[in-house]
Amino acid sequence: MVLILWQGRSVRRESGKRYRISRRKKRFEIGRAPADTTLGESRNRLIRTRGGNLKVRALRTQYANISTPATGETKKAKIETVVENRADPNYMRRNILTRGAIIKTELGKARVVSRPAQDGVVNAILIE
Repeated sequence: MVLILWQGRSVRRESGKRYRISRRKKRFEIGRAPADTTLGESRNRLIRTRGGNLKVRALRTQYANISTPATGETKKAKIETVVENRADPNYMRRNILTRGAIIKTELGKARVVSRPAQDGVVNAILIE
């Protein structure tokens, strides 16, 4: 079961006192289920957002665009595994990609700087 949360304003103030509720919860304030982008053959999903815009949600991906800070070059490299993910220790075990995850690629270790669940692509910076 995926719990989808209401992402509106808190019911309580910083002091703990309750806000006077002026309206009910709205449909557009409900979040969506997380994408949990994993390693595998590329699979994307288009999602219509508010205002009719589109987000490309990466469900699975194999490759990352690796940028080298020293030379300024960017190359496409295959992702081997997720080495570290500070968002959640389970994400490392399950090979889930999020922003800030450290990945092992053909070119070496890299840190993910894009948001695969929002952008549909994995961009990373080489750290070795």
